[in-house]
Amino acid sequence: MISAEFFCAELDRRGFGFFSGVPCSFLKGPFALLEQRESYVPAPNEGIALSMAAGAELGGTKAAVLAQNSGLGNLLDPLTSLGMAYEIPVLLFVSLRGWPNAEDDEPHHAAMGAATIGVLESLGVAHGILEPAQESLGALLDRAERERARRRSFVVLVPADTVGTCAVPAPATEASMTRGEAVEALAGHLSGALVYSTTGMISRELFGVRDDPRNFYMQGSMGHAVGLGLGTALTHPRERVVVVDGDGAVVMHMGGLALVGERRPANLTHLVIDNGSYDSTGGQRTRERAMRWDELALAAGYRTGRICRTPKETDAHLAEIADQPGPHLVALIVGRGGATPPRVTSAHTNAEVRARFQAAAAEPAKGRR
Repeated sequence: MISAEFFCAELDRRGFGFFSGVPCSFLKGPFALLEQRESYVPAPNEGIALSMAAGAELGGTKAAVLAQNSGLGNLLDPLTSLGMAYEIPVLLFVSLRGWPNAEDDEPHHAAMGAATIGVLESLGVAHGILEPAQESLGALLDRAERERARRRSFVVLVPADTVGTCAVPAPATEASMTRGEAVEALAGHLSGALVYSTTGMISRELFGVRDDPRNFYMQGSMGHAVGLGLGTALTHPRERVVVVDGDGAVVMHMGGLALVGERRPANLTHLVIDNGSYDSTGGQRTRERAMRWDELALAAGYRTGRICRTPKETDAHLAEIADQPGPHLVALIVGRGGATPPRVTSAHTNAEVRARFQAAAAEPAKGRR
C-alpha cells in the first residue's frame, strides 16, 4: 500500500502547488495531510474543484483534484467544456467505488462503479488504475506529465486499499449537541410527515433512532435531498414534508435553497445538521467558517430561519413552527464524529425503501397536521 505521506510528497516533488477536491474514504489519508496546507481548498462539489484547479493552472500553478467517482457527473461539464475545450490540463485522482465487484460496496455505488472507466474512455480522457505500490504511482504520474505536454488532463483511478490512511487532527469544537442528540430531538417532530434524509451518517442516524416507512433514506446523490423534498411538497401540498440535510450536502448544491425560497411551499421544513465536516468519509472539513444559516434562509426566501445549538432549543423551536406556514429552515449545530450508526442496507434494500415509502405516502398519515 502507498502511504499517504509518500503520495503527497511525490506530488510536491513534481511541483504541484494547488489542491482541491471532495473527500472519499479511499483517499482520506491524503486529504488528512492536504487539509493542513493553505494550498488545499475544500470544494463544495467536484465541478468547482476542477474549475478552481483550471484557474490555478491558467495562473501557472500545477494543480490536482481528488474526488470520489460518484461525483464524476459533477466533473464532466467542466472537464469537457472547460478543460478539454480550452486545453487546460489538470491531474485528477478519482476513487473507484463499486469496482470491480459492486457487491463489495454500498448499492448506490454500483452504477458508477461499473461505468467510470467506460465514461472516461468514451470521452477520450487518458487514465490509469493505481496499484498499491510506489512504483505504480510514479509510472502514472510520468504518464500524466506526458499528457500535460499535450495539453490534456489525466485521471488516476484509485481502488480500495491502495493508499494508506493517517491520523486526522481532532478539530476544536464549541458545539454542545451531538449528531445523535440532534436526530433524537428532531425525530419527535416527524410524526405524519414525509421525510427525506440525506446521504451518509444522517440517514443512518435517523434509521437507528426512528425507522419509519414514511422515511426515504437517500443513500447516494449527495446534495439532492432538498430537491426530492421540494418536488413532493409542490405536488402534494396537503402533505407535511421534512428534509433532514447536512451542511456539506446543502453547500454542494446550494441552488436548491434558492429554488425553495422562490417557490415557497408552505408545507416544507428543511432541517440542516451542521458539524462542519464529512463524517462518512473520514471527518474532513466542509468549511473553515460557520454558515449563518438563519440569514441565508431569509435571503433565499424561506419564511423563517433559525439556528439551534441544544436539544432543548431544537425541541422548543420545532414545536413553535409546527403549525406555521413554511418553508422553514432550521440549522442544528453539532460536534464532529460520534458513534457509528447501523447502515440502512443492513435491514432494507434501496428498492424496499422506495417501495414502502410510496405505499405509506399513498395512505392517510396518522397525526398529520
